[in-house]
Amino acid sequence: MKNPMESKPVFPLLMSMAVPPMVSMLIQSMYNIVDSIFVARLGEKALTAVSLAYPLQNLVLAVAVGLGVGASAGIARNLGAKNQDRVDRIAAHTIFFTAIHAIIFILVGIFLTKPFLQMFTPNENVLRWGCEYSYIVICLSSGSLFHIAIEKMFQSCGNMVIPMAVQALGAIINIILDPIFIFGFNMGVQGAAVATVLSQALSAVWALKFLCGKNTILRIKKKNLKIKASVFLPCAALGIAPFAMQATESVLVLCFNSSLLKYGGDLAVGAMTILSSIMQFAMLPLQGITQGGQPIISYNYGAKKIDRIKQAFKLQTISCVVYATIIWLIAEFAPSIFVSIFTSDPQLAELSQWALRIYLACIFLMGVQVSCQQTFIAFGNSKISAFLAVFRKILVLIPLIYILPAFMEDNVKAVFLAEPIADAIAILTTATLFYINFKKIIKSESQV
Repeated sequence: MKNPMESKPVFPLLMSMAVPPMVSMLIQSMYNIVDSIFVARLGEKALTAVSLAYPLQNLVLAVAVGLGVGASAGIARNLGAKNQDRVDRIAAHTIFFTAIHAIIFILVGIFLTKPFLQMFTPNENVLRWGCEYSYIVICLSSGSLFHIAIEKMFQSCGNMVIPMAVQALGAIINIILDPIFIFGFNMGVQGAAVATVLSQALSAVWALKFLCGKNTILRIKKKNLKIKASVFLPCAALGIAPFAMQATESVLVLCFNSSLLKYGGDLAVGAMTILSSIMQFAMLPLQGITQGGQPIISYNYGAKKIDRIKQAFKLQTISCVVYATIIWLIAEFAPSIFVSIFTSDPQLAELSQWALRIYLACIFLMGVQVSCQQTFIAFGNSKISAFLAVFRKILVLIPLIYILPAFMEDNVKAVFLAEPIADAIAILTTATLFYINFKKIIKSESQV
């Protein structure tokens, strides 16, 4: 009996595999969104504190995302090549290195959190709240890391329901615990951190138990925990791009916050926190679509099914562009729909709505960027995917954040304007590289 990845019609297959990750991504975005909603009720400075702490939290998660996505691409290709032994080895190696990663970041987080945050705020209350939030998120991050790595591995073998169930379980627990810890136990910002890590830890325990059971293609076996460079390094290389995408987000947030603090104060940083949450909401479903398409492309790349690769990429790209366009229309013509979720403060709401129109001005084209970049990972092309991951943020966007205010009278507007300009440059670069390399890849596979 043929695997549905190589036999089921591509469009219904993509929809069946993309919808659960899309739902999972939307649910995942609820963690930070729910935290922001409740923390905003504590005041502008509390929201600023969480915003400054976010880069550290994001850096911790970036390694888990890199491990998970790298493993996912490797597992899918080896399933397509009918190499079950290597599939099991990749799964075991991923769990092992996730555990090592958790230990390292707990130690690093304890010593570096306060000096790191001191670089970005002189306000004692903001610093104290930021440290409280960061210590808890980093030191209790183990559950979150396993949560992410296991989710990506399930998706690689076409099991999209389990990751969605894991995300839903964690999000529901988080929504319940946030008001209990923040207001009921009067823990403030600390309560938001505890609710987040506890909810993700509980869902991760359930997922890990399932992964060690009998009802999954992936099996964690003790004999496969013996580390082999030939198994781990190719997956690690593929994980560099998603790691860089997430890790550079931390650097990016710091650059935005430092520049906005200089030109617009706490109010501008508060607006940026809201914009970041909205951007996360906008981008995660795009990643969900490509996470549905990536296993199909990887599997059929391993099975050398060229027509199915082309079909999957085309449908994936169209879906991404349609979704991104819908988000763009709402952001430009009805930004209050998004902003009102986070704040009722008239001054903060007005600034956030104005900034959102600028910040998301080019998001309707980001569907092309995400689809092309993730397809490079599906092909195992780690070099180009890693380059694209850092190109937009490090080489283009961060310099623009500091350069544009020097040439514009409205400094705050200049900072926000850096985002759409960088988007336009990155999309053009990605599409060009993809067009050139896609033809080469398809031609080489057709000749095999």
